[in-house]
Amino acid sequence: MSKIKAYYQLVKPGVMYGNVLTGVAGYLFAAGHFHQFSWVGFIATTLGMTFVVSAACVLNNYLDQDIDQIMARTKKRPSVTGEVSGPAMVTYSIVLLVLGTAVLALWTNWLVVAIGLIGFVTYVWLYGAWSKRLSLHGTTMGSISGAMPIAGGYAAVSGSIDIGLIMVFLILFFWQFPEFYSISIYRRKEYKAAGVPVISVVRGVPATIRWIFINTILYVLCTVALTPLGYTGWIYFVIMLIAGLYWIYVGYQGFSAKKPEEWARKRMFRLAMYHILLLCVMLSIGPLLP
Repeated sequence: MSKIKAYYQLVKPGVMYGNVLTGVAGYLFAAGHFHQFSWVGFIATTLGMTFVVSAACVLNNYLDQDIDQIMARTKKRPSVTGEVSGPAMVTYSIVLLVLGTAVLALWTNWLVVAIGLIGFVTYVWLYGAWSKRLSLHGTTMGSISGAMPIAGGYAAVSGSIDIGLIMVFLILFFWQFPEFYSISIYRRKEYKAAGVPVISVVRGVPATIRWIFINTILYVLCTVALTPLGYTGWIYFVIMLIAGLYWIYVGYQGFSAKKPEEWARKRMFRLAMYHILLLCVMLSIGPLLP
C-alpha cells in the first residue's frame, strides 16, 4: 500500500487535479458555446489529460530531485526519499504519456494531442529542466504549460484555434503569476537556499508585489472580456467582475502590507485558489446563463 501511495504522490495530485479541473472547464465552456457535448469526447479528454499531466509531473519530480531535497515542502517526496527509483520514475512517466496521448488521439482530435504534447514538453523541459533553474522568467514557461489544459479542453470541442481558445489560454496564463509569485514571497528563503532564481529572490519583494498587481488586473480583464466577445451571458460578467475587482483590491493592499509574507500566503494565494474554482464553475455554466 505504501508503494501505491508513493506512485500516487509522484503525479503531484494537487497540481494534477487542478490542471484537469481547468481542462474540464474548458471543455464545458466550449460545449456550451457551440452547443456540442459528447460524453465520449468529455471522458476521453478528461482521462487523456489526467494521464498526460501526471506524466509531466512524474518526470518533473525525477528532474527536480536536487532542488526538492533542499526545500521544506518537497523534501519528503518519494523521489527524494528513495521510495521510487529514478529508472522506475522515468518508465512510469513514459507509460502515462503514451496512454494519455493514445486516448486523446483515438477519441478527441489532433489539435488536442498537439496541445497536450506542447504542454508536456514546456513543463518538463522548457520550465522544469531549463528556465526554472536559470532565470526568473521560468515562471512564464510554467504559466504557458499551465494554460494548456484549459486550451486542450476547449479544442476538444472546437477542433480549431479561435478567439475563445486564445482567451481561455490567456486567462489561465495571467492567473498563474499572482498565484506563483505569492508563493515565491512566503517561500522566498527556501527558493534562495535551493538556488532557484524566482522573482522575489532576484528582484525583491516590492517588485514581486507590483507584478502580482499588474497580472491580477490582466487576468480580470481577460475573464470579463468573454462577455462582450459573445461567449458568456451578463450574469457571468457581473459575478466575475465583482470577484475580480475584490482580488485587485487585495493585490493593491500588498503595496502597504507590513508583513508581505503573511499577505501573500493568507490573502493573495488563498484568493487565487478561490478564484480558480469560481472561474471553472462560471466558465462551465457561463455560456448557458442570461
